[in-house]
Amino acid sequence: MHTTLPRRFYADPDFYRAELERFYFNRWICAGRADQIPNAGDFFTRIVGDENVIVTRDERGDLHALFNVCRHRGTRLSELPEGRFAGRIQCPYHAWTYDLGGRLLAAPHMPHDFCKDEYPLHCAGCEIWDGNVFVHLGTGQAGQVGRVTTLTEQLADLPARFAAWRMGELRLGRRIVYHVKANWKLIVLNYNECLHCPNLHPALNRLHHYLAAENVAPTACYCGGAMGFREGVETMSMDGKRRRAYLPGLDAAQRQQVVYYSVYPNFLLSLHPDYVMTHTLWPRAHDRTEVVCEWHFHPNELARPDFHADDAVEFWDLTNREDWWIAEQSQAGISSRVYQPGPYSEREELLWSFDQIVRNTSES
Repeated sequence: MHTTLPRRFYADPDFYRAELERFYFNRWICAGRADQIPNAGDFFTRIVGDENVIVTRDERGDLHALFNVCRHRGTRLSELPEGRFAGRIQCPYHAWTYDLGGRLLAAPHMPHDFCKDEYPLHCAGCEIWDGNVFVHLGTGQAGQVGRVTTLTEQLADLPARFAAWRMGELRLGRRIVYHVKANWKLIVLNYNECLHCPNLHPALNRLHHYLAAENVAPTACYCGGAMGFREGVETMSMDGKRRRAYLPGLDAAQRQQVVYYSVYPNFLLSLHPDYVMTHTLWPRAHDRTEVVCEWHFHPNELARPDFHADDAVEFWDLTNREDWWIAEQSQAGISSRVYQPGPYSEREELLWSFDQIVRNTSES
C-alpha cells in the first residue's frame, strides 16, 4: 500500500532549502503572464529562495529574465515588485547602466581599457507558452541555459492538449495574492484530489460530483484531468450560471467541463468554458507559501460595458480559502513529532505519483 511522505519533506527547514534548489532551480517555473508587461521597459520581479529575477520586455518586444544583481558590487537593481524602466536599467548605487536585454552601457569611473561587453547582467532562461512566461533560474552568464531541457521538452504534450483554450489571447481580469502557512507541496496535493470536496467545499460540491474526475496518466511534468458539471451547471461560479460567452476555441465537450492540471513545480491550471484561472506557487519557507491566483478572460468579454468577474472570483476565493485552511491544518499536524506516513486510498493515485517525483528529485 502506498503511503504519504515522511515528516522531513514538509517540516525540516534544511530539507526545504535543498529541495528548493533541486526542484525550483532545475525546472522551468511559471513566472507570470506576458500581457503583464506589454510595453518596452515594463517589468515584474519574482523571488525564489535567495534569488530575485527581473522579467522585462525590450524595444524589439522580446522578453528577458535578468538576475537582479548589479555586476559592479552586487547591488539589487530594483526593489519594486513591478514597474517600468525608462529605456534602461540603472543601479541606484554607482549608476552602472544596462539596456533592457542586460547589456552594460555605462560604468562610471572605470579605467579607459575597461571592457563593458564582459559585464552583462546574468540572465536566466526565459520562454513563453501561450501567454504564460516561464523562467529557468539554473543558469549562468547571459544567454546561457546550461544543463537544461527546453521548455518545449518539459511541457511535452501540454501545448497541444490545451491549445483550444488559446490562453495567449486572454487578459487578466482579477488577481488575489494569498499567504498560506503550509509547505508548497501540500497545496499541490490538495489541488489534485476532490475526495475532500463533500466535507470542505459545499459550494463546489454542488457544481461537480467529487468522484467524477477523468484523470490522465501522470508524467514527470504534470498530472491532472477533467471534471464534468452536475445537471444544469454551466461554469464554476456562485450559482453555476455562465455570464460570459464560451471561449471561442472550445468544442462541445470542452464547454461541458473544467480541466484541472498541476504543471510541476509551481503552476496550477484551471481551464473553464468561459475563463481560465491560474495559481502560481512561491515557496517562502518550509511552512509558508505565497500563492498568486489570477482570473483570465477573453478581451471581447472584458470590453463589454456590463462585464464583471465577481461570480467566478467570489466562488473561487471562497474555495481557495477553504483549501488554504485545510493545508495549514495539514502542515500543523505533519509538524507533530508523532506524525507517521499514512496510507493512500486507490483514488489518491495522482498524489502518490507526485510524491514519487518529489522523492526521486530529493535523492538525485
